[in-house]
Amino acid sequence: MLNKNEIIELSIDSLSSDGSGIGRYDGMAIFVPDSAVGDKISARVLKVNKTYAYAKIEKLLEASSDREEPDCNIHACGGCVYRHISYVAELQAKEQSVKDAFRRIGGFNLKPEPIAGSPAVNRYRNKVQLPVAITDGKAYCGFFSPRSHRVVPISDCLLQPDIFTEICSAVIDYVNQNGISVYDEKTGRGLLRHIYLRRGFHTGEIMLSLICTKETGLFNRLICSLVERFSEIKTVLLNINSANTNVILGRKDICLYGSGTIQDTMCGVAVEISPHSFYQVNTEAAENVYHTAKEFLNLDGTETLLDLYCGIGTIGLSMANSVRSLIGVEIVPAAIENARRNAEMNGITNAEFYVGDAGTVAEKLSLKGLKPDVCVVDPPRRGCDNETLAAIARMSPEKFVYISCNPATCARDLNILSKSGYELVKYKPFDMFPRTAHVETVAMMLKVNE
Repeated sequence: MLNKNEIIELSIDSLSSDGSGIGRYDGMAIFVPDSAVGDKISARVLKVNKTYAYAKIEKLLEASSDREEPDCNIHACGGCVYRHISYVAELQAKEQSVKDAFRRIGGFNLKPEPIAGSPAVNRYRNKVQLPVAITDGKAYCGFFSPRSHRVVPISDCLLQPDIFTEICSAVIDYVNQNGISVYDEKTGRGLLRHIYLRRGFHTGEIMLSLICTKETGLFNRLICSLVERFSEIKTVLLNINSANTNVILGRKDICLYGSGTIQDTMCGVAVEISPHSFYQVNTEAAENVYHTAKEFLNLDGTETLLDLYCGIGTIGLSMANSVRSLIGVEIVPAAIENARRNAEMNGITNAEFYVGDAGTVAEKLSLKGLKPDVCVVDPPRRGCDNETLAAIARMSPEKFVYISCNPATCARDLNILSKSGYELVKYKPFDMFPRTAHVETVAMMLKVNE
């Protein structure tokens, strides 16, 4: 029986879906962060459960051929889990994790198409949300340490553009120079909570949102200096969030400069992005995902396409010129407003968008007799709810594409649909989040003729 703090020797033979190495000791799986397949290590046991345990590397006895020298020494933020191995090894691990989820959870033995790597491994994020904290009277920004609310100071993050680092540094300098208070979640006091940045990959346009507990004019001079220094900043907003909550954005936005939105293009479609809009954080990789989804569907121009969880319409609008009609559904009203404007900006007249929960609206459309030929879903990490899946099964589209950031919930949902007359014909992983544990998947199902 293993005990906490016991030192054991392990050979790492696989990686878990969260990026930890897995070794076996007396038949028990031992999960070790920062290890690589092929490592031989001396490990200190940290926690023991009935069938598995957690440990940390005490000493690297023999290094895996996959190992590389990490190019970032900030481990405490927990964002990157693969900086100690080659990108080729990372892609292999992610492809295997998708394959394992589809087999174990979905019951599918079909092999995936080879994983598509990201065009950029660093500096690919078009969005960051950085909490602000204070230590020894000095404000700083960073990331929450895993499973805590302790903010790890970050001078630079290799996942975000250099310009984001420069803008955040300028904001923090201004806060410290002007004695602006920082929010303390324990007391509920203080003004500035988060710095939120978005950028259009193709246009370079930047949105800055300052999340504060109340309306204020304390940042007016900062905004003037920022827009003069950074011509890429096209709009600045004050977002008001006074609630004692983990939710970052409040419901109220006050536009202090510009229009309150920025522009970009996705798959050649011009899009307008607001602070609350869902927009994939890796634009180039997302374009590859959407192109593949369209290829899987093999559209001929006669179809009615139902796009559930449509966000600002990027997926559906990228396919609008290849279908007869497009129907998009999204629960965030601001996103649907963006989607409608995006359609108008691009002269797309065969699209209509509905505000509401995907399952509820899909059910209403089903009761109205809507029979989409093809359906695309891109749900959050928790996947589709049963109501949505049931409505899709009732509408019985001939082709169904599931775009997912969580292989486990994707496999679960596809298994449910497979019991409603659908067959998984192909699926392909995509690395949209290099150096992190996350992986995207595009899966294609066809209605089986009975």
